[in-house]
Amino acid sequence: MITHFTNCISFPSSVPPRQSQAPQRFDLSRVSFTVRRFQIQSCVRSDKSQIPTRFFVNPVSRGTRNQAQGALFDYLHTTRSFTFTDAEHISKNSPLFLTYLLSKIDDNERDVSRALSKYLRYNPINEFEPFFESLGLSPSEFEQFLPQRLVFLSDDDVMFENFHALCNYGVPRGKIGRVYKEAREVFRYESGVLVSKLRAYEDLGLRKGTVIKLVSSCPLLLVGGVDGEFASVVDKLKRLPVGCDWLGRDLSDSKTYSWRRILETMEFLERMGCKEEKLSSLLRTYPALVIEGSGMKFCVLFGRLFKVGLQVDEIYSLFIDNPEMLSDKCVKNIQKTVDFLIAIRMQTHFIRKILLSHTERIGSCSLQAPRTVCVSLNVSQDELCQMLKKEPLRLFSFVTTTKKRKSKLLSEDARRHAEKTAFLMRLGYLENSDEMVKALKQFRGRGDQLQERFDCLVKAGLNHNTVAEIIRHAPIVLNLSKDCIEKKIHSLTELLGYPIESLVSFPAYLCYDMQRIHQRFSMYMWLRERDAARPMLSPSTILTCGDARFVKYFVNVHPEGPAVWEHINQSSA
Repeated sequence: MITHFTNCISFPSSVPPRQSQAPQRFDLSRVSFTVRRFQIQSCVRSDKSQIPTRFFVNPVSRGTRNQAQGALFDYLHTTRSFTFTDAEHISKNSPLFLTYLLSKIDDNERDVSRALSKYLRYNPINEFEPFFESLGLSPSEFEQFLPQRLVFLSDDDVMFENFHALCNYGVPRGKIGRVYKEAREVFRYESGVLVSKLRAYEDLGLRKGTVIKLVSSCPLLLVGGVDGEFASVVDKLKRLPVGCDWLGRDLSDSKTYSWRRILETMEFLERMGCKEEKLSSLLRTYPALVIEGSGMKFCVLFGRLFKVGLQVDEIYSLFIDNPEMLSDKCVKNIQKTVDFLIAIRMQTHFIRKILLSHTERIGSCSLQAPRTVCVSLNVSQDELCQMLKKEPLRLFSFVTTTKKRKSKLLSEDARRHAEKTAFLMRLGYLENSDEMVKALKQFRGRGDQLQERFDCLVKAGLNHNTVAEIIRHAPIVLNLSKDCIEKKIHSLTELLGYPIESLVSFPAYLCYDMQRIHQRFSMYMWLRERDAARPMLSPSTILTCGDARFVKYFVNVHPEGPAVWEHINQSSA
């Protein structure tokens, strides 16, 4: 579409357009498959196997799940000689497979770990099933990838070697499933080929972290040689002040991108008169202009405005003078207004005049449907059109009734949203990025409340950057009240004697309720005073284990332990 505009519009600048004939790639993420059913009783897969009802409805307690994970870990690490890291990741990230394994033992079995170890000793499993699930694929997605004659991962050493190449480079294991789904040929490369392809993208001038994010979001970049269209985008960005690592900050690993359209959008903006500094500023402030839909949103909006009579320089001025017009909300409101005016058959020169004169107000309000307005005013569409020609400002009285009733609430929400956005930007989030949108949903409270909770952690002895990193990994921490955070930090540092730096490796400590913290650490301190426990065990070791495991390793290790534990529970209650 952008190429079509380029051919029919005369631009003030004369930069020759790039032509790209690369075919559109097929997005495998749109393909739906039949639901996969686990079958573990034999080494040969059968598509007719049935899943017991309990696979779906029976909940699995934390203690049972931990025992099942331990049994699967022991089987993979000890029996099958997987590395510790591989065995741990697979056992902890294949919950559906674990649930099915649990269905193979007696429901009344108390020692789940022993029962599963015995079962696995005599019943080899298809290792590809938990492996693919641990990579982030659902059974319905990896059904087509399961080998027909292989059950051991070691039998497909080429695939496993390329998997480790991605891991060693830094690609998160949970994101490798998308690479396997969309670019399976990557896992058939000979030794060293995949690493050389990754380094080839670094040679373009990209940082390693950027390459990792690109591979996670666009796996097809690893197929064949260096993608020519992508290389052109990088060359374009390297000539701009924004730099090519801008890509790594704003790409989402849950979307698919067309580098040809992204390149055309940037070149189109240049032809409109948006030169280096202005284009860089635009990309930093509103990356969605080029990234979202690979520039399609901008293309559609430009097309609508051009068709109703606006000139190229006028559209350019609208965007540059009012960059907020490029937000999703404003784009929808502009398109809705244009549709409204076209529906009542208003001439294009009147539409153009209204758009140029009232741009900001048009972007901030959502209009009712023309038919609804006509009914409420008891006029025809022609009469409504004549009315608006004489009094264009009346258009803005036709906002949706819901918005009229809630205008005050919306204004308050907008203020709170702005405060929260400002706080997150101080933490390093980019405005309008996927991370920002996700964070706005996760954090509860006003911007000043979030800042107060953040400062509480800084005052405890952590530096600003460390606290920002903690919040990124455990955003729920900022949903706690200031008093709650202070109380838990006091317990950790003053009563228990742990350094405040313990929160860096285990920020989830702040998310546990005080009763659990008090009970677990009271028992641990009692044992430590009697030399029955190692000093300064990690808080995560004490808090995260299940109740049964805690009793086994922290209560029953001392003859008086059970009585003390019972007394602690009673006093705590």
